[in-house]
Amino acid sequence: MITTTTRARLAAVAAALALPLAAAACTGDGGGGSNDNPDADVTITFWHGWSADSEVAAIQATVDAFEKANPNIHVNVVGNITDDKINQALRAGGSNAPDVVSSFTTDNVGQFCTSGAFVDLGPLLDKAGIDPESTFPAAQLEYTQYQGDQCALPLLGDAYGLYYNKDAFAAAGIAGPPKTLSEFDADAVKLTKTSGDTYSQLGFMPDYHGYESTITHFAAQWSPEYFDADGASNVAADPAFKDTFEWQLGLVNKLGGYDRLEKYRTTFGDEFGAKNPFMTGQVAMAIDGEWRAGMIQADAPDLNFGVAPFPVPDDQADQYGKGYITGTIVGIASTSEKQNAAWRFVQFLTTDTKAVVDFANAIHNVPSTKDALASPDVSQDPAFQTFVAIASDPNSNTTPASPNGGAYQLTLQDLGYDIESGKQTDIQAGLEDAAHQIDTELEQSK
Repeated sequence: MITTTTRARLAAVAAALALPLAAAACTGDGGGGSNDNPDADVTITFWHGWSADSEVAAIQATVDAFEKANPNIHVNVVGNITDDKINQALRAGGSNAPDVVSSFTTDNVGQFCTSGAFVDLGPLLDKAGIDPESTFPAAQLEYTQYQGDQCALPLLGDAYGLYYNKDAFAAAGIAGPPKTLSEFDADAVKLTKTSGDTYSQLGFMPDYHGYESTITHFAAQWSPEYFDADGASNVAADPAFKDTFEWQLGLVNKLGGYDRLEKYRTTFGDEFGAKNPFMTGQVAMAIDGEWRAGMIQADAPDLNFGVAPFPVPDDQADQYGKGYITGTIVGIASTSEKQNAAWRFVQFLTTDTKAVVDFANAIHNVPSTKDALASPDVSQDPAFQTFVAIASDPNSNTTPASPNGGAYQLTLQDLGYDIESGKQTDIQAGLEDAAHQIDTELEQSK
């Protein structure tokens, strides 16, 4: 099933861009403190973004389990909270502000860290004897910290892989899912059926306006480095980005060109509805997250589909199995006067294996600790287990935190639009301009 988490994440980059000015006003010293006694009777306030009945029930069950184990700490739960509300509350502080906050927008972590809006959890992790690197997968650690400030921790995640139509594969004589991009391109062409100036079936929609077809999701298969050691943009220097753009443009051309693909795309139904193009058979392969399997089971139960890791570049065939990772984050507000009690709750939410597994199973998101990913109690549904394996793969990666949110991702996405439409014909020049823009915007955000 689709979760509120997933819906909210689609707008994550855009939402992150709205945060910088407000976040910059938060100094992180608004009267909070860590001198409270976590063994005293206390009530903390927890804000989260889930809103569906099943999700609200799942988070409440987790809270109930925490309160049973910590009877002196009571959790006031407030759901359906947006990042705008979070930002306003963290600036204002006061008795109505949250102590613990979760957000679907990993792109805001850099701002939460640099503004001091969230407490650095590093010392608390050390005191609790928790080694982050042995507890959490590398990708989740990367999007929950910025320049050594572990101001957030992962609370479940999403992994991206390849969905494929088994009946379409059989009809085309394709034995199984492709593992390399050359195999993928060949299969996409073989699976494509034209009808006049349009398609009766498209092998894959590579168009950047297509569902989940973003430069960041594709580039993950090259394991790119977005920033250098000094924090400057690395997109013009790392060949992974040029290779990604060249591959996508090549596939666009192989499948009929940008104009024809764009025209076909306008026939697609809503991404999160029963008329999603993969679910209707309009496309034979799609890049998507773990939630899609639940949607298929609910709205297209007769669809004969399979799930696999997304293919990798041919020269990285030994890393087949990796993919793009994102997720929900949780932190402690620096304005909180109950930070020790809040930490006990955050520690439970993010590191208690049973709590993480139960929550993951309840809302159909991927667990966010190594122990939870390996737990036999995690859903053993074959499709879901594929995404568990992707999330567990040490080569899986993410988009790193930045002090101005997801601005650098939007710059790359805009470049992608220009390249595929023919507006920008020199990819390397476009990347050099993008790097300059990213660096300029980073400097302005300081």
